[in-house]
Amino acid sequence: MVSTLLSSVLRRRTALAAMATAVVWGAAPVSSARTPPHVPRPCGTHDALRRSVHHLVTHDRIAGAAVLVNGTGADVTCARWAVTGGVADLCTGRPMNTSDRLRVGSVTKTFTATVILQLVAERRVSLDAPVERYLPGLIRGPGYDGRRITVRQLLQHTSGLPDHLDAPGWEHPERLRYRHFDPRELVARALRLPRPRQTWHYATTNYLVAGLIVHAVTGHSPESEITRRVIAPLRLRDTYWPGDDPRLHGPHSHSYFTGDDGRRTDGTSWNMTFGGVGGALVSTPADLTRFATALLGGRLLPGAQLAQMRRTVAADPDRLWPGARYGLGLISSPLSCGGTWWGHGGTVPGGHRALVAVGPGGRSVAVALNEVPATLQAERDFLDVVDKALCEAHTSERKPA
Repeated sequence: MVSTLLSSVLRRRTALAAMATAVVWGAAPVSSARTPPHVPRPCGTHDALRRSVHHLVTHDRIAGAAVLVNGTGADVTCARWAVTGGVADLCTGRPMNTSDRLRVGSVTKTFTATVILQLVAERRVSLDAPVERYLPGLIRGPGYDGRRITVRQLLQHTSGLPDHLDAPGWEHPERLRYRHFDPRELVARALRLPRPRQTWHYATTNYLVAGLIVHAVTGHSPESEITRRVIAPLRLRDTYWPGDDPRLHGPHSHSYFTGDDGRRTDGTSWNMTFGGVGGALVSTPADLTRFATALLGGRLLPGAQLAQMRRTVAADPDRLWPGARYGLGLISSPLSCGGTWWGHGGTVPGGHRALVAVGPGGRSVAVALNEVPATLQAERDFLDVVDKALCEAHTSERKPA
């Protein structure tokens, strides 16, 4: 449920009337002495991205979508721009925007993997050490043995562990939306499931175990270590752990899902302890792009550990999408304009969907939806938004100052 699984959308249905798409331009930093700092430079029309977002909202009937793009150093006339469509709140009609907070689901996994790799750099964790070294007796049972599963395999989803979200009772997650879950309880639930058949199997359970390793090694909760090592140094002021509080604090978009009765339901309020350090973070598009560019720019990890993070294996296209590969908490995906983007996506059952990606030239994008695409084609349209944001030509979109 906190993954970017394409298969999950086939269980969802939507009924939203078409909404107009709006373009919101961000102010660029000063690029010459003639431009006062408070006056935004012309930012172009970004027609391809605007059309892609418009299609997602009107044709695929997503309640709201917001896209924030940060240009590279070469984008002197347009360092940041945004495209939004639909509404953040169906009751009030408030337009979607890129400053609202949302639940970012499995993007959380990249934060967790970053801290594990920091501990690897400090020689407090070994990627190829068995889980049993850090968590004696946690993974034991028919078909499962923590002595045969490494830390690397957890982060890479090649551990052979099933996803606790596939356990009985999760067919209707909305019935559990206010329950507290403990990580060890969820791991135990997973170990009662059959072993996955595929070598690569996306499972949030892997990251719950990784979080327990952080706790075992540091003596602190993984949430506090991620905050101390990543969130605070990068000044991600809109990124926080909700804990057991089901509410979203500060300006935020509402999120929507289709309930058992077939009606669109507000899913904003949700206890996210079932996702833990595999899917519980709250953030904003701006914070996500700041994090991703810092990580991939080498500000959070030494080169050796960042290189390990980018060593990928083929992912199951039914659980991600064709062409996607998975590293250590990072997804790589091909671009239509050549090269690949690096980042992660996330979905929560209440309806929020997030994705952050950095392209080969350093341009970054964060996409926020407040309703999950309901069809395979809608998922492709969502990925097209990412592709358009990263592939739009720099020069052709500019207008004279």
